[in-house]
This record gives sequence, C-alpha cells and structure tokens, in this order.
Amino acid sequence: MMISLEYGVTLYKRDSLLIFDEVQCFPMAREAIKHLVKDGRYDYIETGSLISIRENTKDILIPSEEKSIQMYPMDFEEFAWALGEERIIEYIKECFIGTKPLLDPLHKKAMFLFKQYLLVGGMPKVVSSFIDDNKQFESCDEEKREILKTYRNDIMKIDQNYQSKVLSIYDRLPGFLSSHEKRVKINSFDSNNRAIAYEETFFWLADSMICNECFSCNDPNVGLSLTEDRTYIKCYMNDTGLLFSHAFDEFPAIAKKIYAAIFQDKLSVNKGMLFENVVAQMLVAAGHKLYFYNRYNSEMHRNDMEIDFIIISGDKTNVKISPIEVKSSRKYTTSSLEKFNLVFKKRITNSYIIHPKNLSIRDDGVICIPAYMTFCL
Repeated sequence: MMISLEYGVTLYKRDSLLIFDEVQCFPMAREAIKHLVKDGRYDYIETGSLISIRENTKDILIPSEEKSIQMYPMDFEEFAWALGEERIIEYIKECFIGTKPLLDPLHKKAMFLFKQYLLVGGMPKVVSSFIDDNKQFESCDEEKREILKTYRNDIMKIDQNYQSKVLSIYDRLPGFLSSHEKRVKINSFDSNNRAIAYEETFFWLADSMICNECFSCNDPNVGLSLTEDRTYIKCYMNDTGLLFSHAFDEFPAIAKKIYAAIFQDKLSVNKGMLFENVVAQMLVAAGHKLYFYNRYNSEMHRNDMEIDFIIISGDKTNVKISPIEVKSSRKYTTSSLEKFNLVFKKRITNSYIIHPKNLSIRDDGVICIPAYMTFCL
C-alpha cells in the first residue's frame, strides 16, 4: 500500500516487479529480500555496482534466494539493435551460417556501424547518450569518463592492502594492451613472494567485471583450463569504448576532434589494441572463457607461434577447439596460425581470422570473417 501510494501505481499479485536499484548502498534492504520473496506476492530485481555489492556485506546475511545474473556491455548485435539496424544483423547471421560474403555495400555499412561500436562501446547509458545526441561522440565520451570515475571511486573503497596494486594495474591497462605482445608476466611486477598479490589483483579486476582475463594454455585441447598457465596473462578492458576513453584520458577537452580523426583514419592510433579488445569483449559476452597460446623456440630465443584466442567449438558429439587470429589491418601474415593448424590439426574444427575485410574461405580452409561477425562465434 505504501509503495502504491508513493509511486502512484497499482501492484498486482504475481504480476508486478519491484527493482532495488543501487542495492549496494542499502545492505539491510538486500537482506530483507529473503522475507519479501517468502511473502510470495511479487518478484524482485536487485541492481548495482558489483564491486560495492561484494564489499558491503559486513554483518548482513546474504539471502540464498538471490540468483545472480552477469550483465555484460552490449555486443555488436545489441548495439546495432539500439540503432534500429535489426535487418542488417539478420543478414550478417545468414551470411555467417552460409559462410558467404556480404554484398559489398552492406559490408561497408556493417563496418561503418562497427567502427561506431568500437569507439562508443556497449555500456547502455553511453549508447543511449550517443543516440539521443544525434550520434555525437562528445556527449558519450563524457558518460564514459563518468563511468571510469565511478570505477576509480569504487576501487578506493576496497581493502587498503589491495587498493594501490589495483589502481596501479587499472591505470596501466591501456599500456599493456598497446604493447606488441599484450601479455603480462605476473612475477615481473615484483619478487616471487609478492607476485601472488598481483595475481590476486588481476583476479579482483576480472571478478569485479572491470576486466576480462585471458590465460595462457600450454597444451590446447578440449578442457582448456586443465593446462592453464597463470604465469602469463592478457588483461582486456570490459568495454572497448571505455578503453578508448581510458587511453586518451589526458585529452578530454579535445575528445571530439580525436574521435573524428580516428573515425576518418586520419590519426595514428594502435588499432590492434582496440580490435583485439573488442573481440575479447564479444567472445566473453557469447559465453567463452578466454585463452591464448604461445610457443617458445629455445633455438631462436623467441616465440615462434602466437595465437590470440582459442575457444571451444563444435557440437555435442564432436567438441574441439578453434584458434582465432585478430588482424586490424587489411594486409597481414598468418605464419603462427598455419603452424598451429599443422601441429594441432586433429583437435581443430575451424580456424578463424578476424579482420576488417569481407568473409572469405582460404585454400587451406581457414575462415576469414569481418570483425563485426565475431558475435556469431
């Protein structure tokens, strides 16, 4: 009755839904969910910052009635829906299933949409701002910087033992991803005694869904976690739009010019960083856990085989792996993928190259798909 009067709505038994927004600010309300669910008349959704939700649990009983749902940033498919482009998404799916290229004008249109997605990202409030402001990058950049500020404020609330390490890694994410190899050796941060603390820091950022972790696997096969090697890690930002604003955090005043220059390919920027991050983002949203592979050649004193991502693929009766190489430019070499396919041929269903060009199938059977098609994997 009180809620009905306050909000001017009528509540209907087994038909009305109540949403507890920013529930992390009200731990006692979260605990009360147990009694409200038991009451049985209505359904409830609790939303809020995952970081603060996990921090603000002191002295409260976590209700067993809670069912947790992880909400990821929008992938390209959802971004296109938001922009009213449902038909081109259906066409992309048809072409992926039939392994046929899109008609050239529609491929160009899809790449134009994807380039917008690359810079805007998939955070709902940012996408909404982009649409409401007639697809202007400046307003959505302001929203992204507010989200990044919220992340930093949330990090400042965590245990002092972790705080400085988490902030250090968080601030260095664009730097890690802009390097050629993108992977990080955990024990390079400190002595072996303190390397564990940094491993926990990466885990904390991933557990809070600020980052997407990608682990090395020594012997790629079904059951990738069985040969997981946590000595090396690649740490991607949860949202590529946020990564872009995080990387250019010293230029908020001229953000509009930077966006325009990059969109028109007039500014030199590490596209490989953005391309690989957005592929990781979409693979995670599709339910994949991220793994990469590299093989060190002791005679050459360097890695002679590096695969960006490995995912589990196939059907229930024939589960295998699929290696994925991400290429941000139109010209590239694929020697690592060719070696990998030769060594692990019996374990592979399909091999993929994700690039800016249209779909094609090479003579060796490797499927080359445009970056916007990643959500189909």
